[in-house]
Amino acid sequence: MLFARGKKILGTAYPVIQGGMAWISEATLAAAVSEAGGLGVIAAGNAPFSFVREEIRKARKLTAKPLCVNVMLLSPYAEEVAHGLIDEDIEFIITGAGNPGKYMQAWKEAGKKVMPVVPSTALARRMEQSGADALIAEGTEAGGHIGEITTMALIPQVVDVVTIPVFAAGGIGDARGVLAAWMLGAEGVQVGTRFLLAHECQVHAHYKEKIIKAKDIDTVVTGRPTGHPVRVLKNPLAREFARREKEGCTPEELEELGAGTLCLAAQEGDTKNGSFMAGQIAGLLSQEQSCSQIIQDLYLGAEMLLAEKCRGENHG
Repeated sequence: MLFARGKKILGTAYPVIQGGMAWISEATLAAAVSEAGGLGVIAAGNAPFSFVREEIRKARKLTAKPLCVNVMLLSPYAEEVAHGLIDEDIEFIITGAGNPGKYMQAWKEAGKKVMPVVPSTALARRMEQSGADALIAEGTEAGGHIGEITTMALIPQVVDVVTIPVFAAGGIGDARGVLAAWMLGAEGVQVGTRFLLAHECQVHAHYKEKIIKAKDIDTVVTGRPTGHPVRVLKNPLAREFARREKEGCTPEELEELGAGTLCLAAQEGDTKNGSFMAGQIAGLLSQEQSCSQIIQDLYLGAEMLLAEKCRGENHG
């Protein structure tokens, strides 16, 4: 059975975690993913705790299955969100863009399972020592904030240096990617970009259209001088980032350029001024589906692929 350990720690039918995408991963999508047998995730992003709490309450009206909140540690509200989640009705906390060590004890004492996103073996080791229940090792193919190491190289190295379960993320969008993650030693997968095309995803139609039309070379990384690079789909804003970076703009100027642009993309569908975060897998995606269809295609498709390979070898 694929990913038996991953399914056990998540308590879900399938070892599939929906990525925490700010302004996109809200109550409706998270609840639909959980109802479909995966782990639905509400993204805190740069929002205050009052917003996060309201989304949790909305999701709990739609599902009694496991739920998660993604805490973006760069957020100015990270402290209040981190403390506020202690008393909320969620089973999991995922963290990104930083080290959650100072919150770990309180979360664990409250019965939360914590799964930090890590881009390197060094952070993976520190997170295990801090008490993390599992890790999400994310390669540079992912959309949004990224590290530098590819998924293919990162996953086996992280798996080799920790004993807790590792979930693979970055560039996984179909059954072949899921099976590859299993072969690399992962116990499940986190998928973001493909869930942008879920029927239940409330993101603007222009965002979905850009994903569907994307080709393999249509993502670019912006903001490297800020120390927080982001993978997005090419558009006028991305080209403006490239121009300013070439001219030597300060990190502060680049941060100002990017402020609020994800909201413009996700909520308003502004194709010129919005930041359309997406992974390199976008070029593989071409249709909208329900969360249930997506999850079954990912996991059951991987099981079918494995069975076919085994039959082929036995007959060879």
